[in-house]
Amino acid sequence: MDTIMELKKIKNPWLHKTGYNCICCSPTNPIGLHLEFWEDGDDVITRWKPSAHYQGWLNTLHGGIQSMLLDEVAGWVVTRKLQTTGVTSKMEVQYLKPVSTLDEGLTIRARIVRQMRNVAFIEGEIINYAGEVCSKAALTYFCASKQKAEEEMGFTGCELEESEYDKFRREQMEQFEDDITEGRCYPEMPEGQFIRSK
Repeated sequence: MDTIMELKKIKNPWLHKTGYNCICCSPTNPIGLHLEFWEDGDDVITRWKPSAHYQGWLNTLHGGIQSMLLDEVAGWVVTRKLQTTGVTSKMEVQYLKPVSTLDEGLTIRARIVRQMRNVAFIEGEIINYAGEVCSKAALTYFCASKQKAEEEMGFTGCELEESEYDKFRREQMEQFEDDITEGRCYPEMPEGQFIRSK
């Protein structure tokens, strides 16, 4: 299983939107799940630790919560991979194994398996801490045109956060470019002379 540090975190493009209060991904919803999302190749994933507040039967995660998790990560697949917005038009869930509300942490992941014009077919699954697939979903998403997504929802794109390594590399390049501009990198050499490595 990948660690969060190895994955690319997706920036939430809705944080600026007035009235944004999604029960799944809004960081300010007082009863929300506060999900964050990462890109892992073709997949979008989220991690979440369930609790007894979300149970159906004793120590068992409610099937509706499982559906909500699968639907949400599929929505983020559309947002990140297709750079637009969409709505769920169909969702079929297979409950393969009970999900314990005592589980140390769930991984929910999804990917596009097929696309036809403005319709995306997405598959996702909920995986428990032991690595077992507990639920699977096949979803059909109706995707808005990029123009409609911008005009009606204010969506202008969904980017990745800069990793610490990428930030370090960018800062090093900026420093190098400044050094060259200021003449701090290499001493001026008389014409025809070269620096030789030892």
